[in-house]
Amino acid sequence: MSQRILVVDDDEQLRALLRAYLGDQGFEVVAVDDGAAMRRALEGAAFDLVILDLMLPGEDGLTLCRELRARSRIPLLMLTARGDELDRIIGLEMGADDYLPKPFHPRELLARIRSILRRVQDLGGEAPARALVFAGWTLDLGRRHLVAADGVAVSLSTGEFRLLQALVENANRVMSRDRLMDVLSGREAGPFDRSVDVMISRLRRRLGDDGREPEIIKTVRNEGYVLTAKVERRR
Repeated sequence: MSQRILVVDDDEQLRALLRAYLGDQGFEVVAVDDGAAMRRALEGAAFDLVILDLMLPGEDGLTLCRELRARSRIPLLMLTARGDELDRIIGLEMGADDYLPKPFHPRELLARIRSILRRVQDLGGEAPARALVFAGWTLDLGRRHLVAADGVAVSLSTGEFRLLQALVENANRVMSRDRLMDVLSGREAGPFDRSVDVMISRLRRRLGDDGREPEIIKTVRNEGYVLTAKVERRR
């Protein structure tokens, strides 16, 4: 069964290109031009991935990104203008799984799509029901839940879950930004790519970890990040 992709972009030529190219790669593609059409498409069918342009008329992509993440964990790939670093950071903070600056080569987009879908499939596989307990939190690797000491579940995006899992499973070992970027999107971090840093900030907020003086996820200058808590593995 073909995986379904929803493209939301106001560029008619780009929509036609992505329908044809991704269709040739075996995907079923629905392409729409604004937020209203996006909502109608999501109400009428299930999708495996949403590709969302941030520069949309009317409701902008950041607004739609926030709405999507509030209602669903559906994987989300943002398309951004090359110079819009702030929008990329905000989009990642809102829960997007990856971004791709315009203009881009369709093969690069295809690689990003396959990487995201592969990570989601890995997370949703028949993993044993086990949990990692650290600093009063429980990360359920089977159900992909982060649970506080009082039993309240904290929602995580796909990227947040993968990053936290990598840090917890490698507790007290420094993980470089390149290695964490590979966990997130299967590529090395560029010199100006702040995706990992944004995700770390989001995780610290989820964990109630003070960003100025963090106790759970610490920054190791010029090296990367380390989760310093003791971890208990439960099966």
